Amino acid sequence: MSIIDSIKKNMFVPIHPSGLPFIIIFCLITLIIGWMWSPLFFIGLILTLWCIYFFRNPERITPDNIENNFVLAPADGKIIEIEEISPDDEIGLPKNKYLKIGIFMNVFNVHVNRSPMTGTITKKNYIPGLFFNASLDKASKENERLSLVMNVNNKVKIAFVQIAGLLARRIVNEAQEGSKLFTGQIFGIIRFGSKVDVYIPTGSKINVLKGQTSIAGETILAELTSKKK
Repeated sequence: MSIIDSIKKNMFVPIHPSGLPFIIIFCLITLIIGWMWSPLFFIGLILTLWCIYFFRNPERITPDNIENNFVLAPADGKIIEIEEISPDDEIGLPKNKYLKIGIFMNVFNVHVNRSPMTGTITKKNYIPGLFFNASLDKASKENERLSLVMNVNNKVKIAFVQIAGLLARRIVNEAQEGSKLFTGQIFGIIRFGSKVDVYIPTGSKINVLKGQTSIAGETILAELTSKKK
């Protein structure tokens, strides 16, 4: 499917509320520059349509009977990392090794983020940082980011981290410490290109491969399993 066909398919879908101010600004600028010089109107119109396309929030079908040991993708995009690491202390997970799955969102992906599991948010932490290309390995450690730690089934903790990218300058996160999120529930959005990392216990069964495309709230990334020592 071409980019134009994809835009047509996704244009008439709900818009995330955080995008409305941008869309209004794009529309006003388009009218102003079009009034000044008519050829600029068509350039502004294309940019306005792209802005609407960027903030689209299509319906996602999350299975309502899915067991709460499946980890669903929190973001649309390309899976660029699957590795075992020790997360930074600032994320707030217990000191241990975790499996990290990194999803890169380009400017054409849906940027609405959804909860990968059902659980209670025990820690929310904003970390100021830089704005490297989110597809780079160092983005997870050096870019501006916001992490959420979730207690799942009162047994295990996972974390998911919204990471700003080269063009992204605003992370929107509506979750609060102590609040409960349900699998597939919208909790935020990152504006204009970014990345989301998911940290799950080692020993979990990974169901995706690097290079695969994920769909937020639908793609099953992994299945949590008890790791016997």
